[in-house]
Amino acid sequence: MAPTLPVPPRARLTDGAAALGIALTPSQIDRMFAFLELLARWNRTYNLTAVRDPDEQLSRHLLDSLAIRPFLFGDTVLDLGTGAGLPGLPLALCDPDRRYCLLDGSGKKIRFVRQAVMEFGLTQV
Repeated sequence: MAPTLPVPPRARLTDGAAALGIALTPSQIDRMFAFLELLARWNRTYNLTAVRDPDEQLSRHLLDSLAIRPFLFGDTVLDLGTGAGLPGLPLALCDPDRRYCLLDGSGKKIRFVRQAVMEFGLTQV
């Protein structure tokens, strides 16, 4: 039996999103990985999430967030207890036509969310 080659992260995200019925553009994929980089940078200082492994972040942060997209209805989504902006920020990155309201009681997490909104120009958040 031939050894299996590891699947590159971009392909894992594209394939995982496709399995959820979501087609991501190259720009959306770039922004998703930029979000993970920003999260990793802030996580070193502020401990926003316990998930630190990049492979786990891809599945547990990005794909798990996108998994609910087919079940969203209406023009506005409330992400109550968003923490580090999950699932709201990944959803907003790939769904610019819907408004997102992200709420959390932790100041450090909301500061991160505000930074991400500013860096990615997420005017609908």
